[in-house]
Amino acid sequence: MALEIERRFLVHGDEWRQHITGRDHLLQGYLVSGPGGLTLRVRSSRAEDALGGEPAEAWLTLKAPLAAGGASGLPGEVPGQPDGLVRQEFEYAIPLADAQALLALAPFQISKWRYHLALPGGDWVVDVFEAANAPLVLAEVELASADQLPPLPPWCAQEVTGRHELSNAALAREPLQAWSPERRRSLPHWLHRGAVASDTINRLS
Repeated sequence: MALEIERRFLVHGDEWRQHITGRDHLLQGYLVSGPGGLTLRVRSSRAEDALGGEPAEAWLTLKAPLAAGGASGLPGEVPGQPDGLVRQEFEYAIPLADAQALLALAPFQISKWRYHLALPGGDWVVDVFEAANAPLVLAEVELASADQLPPLPPWCAQEVTGRHELSNAALAREPLQAWSPERRRSLPHWLHRGAVASDTINRLS
C-alpha cells in the first residue's frame, strides 16, 4: 500500500526563500472531495523554465484516510500523532491532454507556486497560494515514517496537519477569502488581511 506521511505548517516571513532550489506552478482540480478525507485530484505542473508553454507533467491522485479498524501495524502509524499525518495515496502520471480535459470537468480548483527547499529531515516544499487563497503560505514536509521528527525552521509558525479546512481540497471548495471574519480569526494575524497579488509575493527576495 502506498502511504503519504506529511506534516503541514503555516508559514510566516520570507526566511525560507534562502533555501529555494526550484519552483513549479501547479493547477489542481478536485473531481471528488468530501469531509471523510477521500479525494480524487488532477494536477498539472509547469516548471519555472517552461512558463508560457504546455504543462510539463500531469498526475491523477487518489488520497484516502487509513481504513478504520484495519490500520494497526501499518508502516508509519504512531499513536498520538495528529489526524491526517498518514494517508493512503495512489498517484499515476497521465497524458497532458487527459489532465486538461479532467481539469475542465473539475468543479473546484486551486493554483499555487510550489517552491522546493534544501532542508534536512525530509522532502520540504513551500506552497504560495494564488487568487482567492492569497496570502496563504504553507510548508509541507514528507517523511519516511510517522515517528520521524525533523528539525523545524523558525518560519514554521503553526502546525496545521490534519486541519481539514486548510487542506488543498477544502481550500479549492471554500477559499480563504470566502471565510467569514469570525472564521478568519482562528488563523494567525497575518492572514486576517485581504488578498495580495501572487506576482508580488513571488518577487519578494
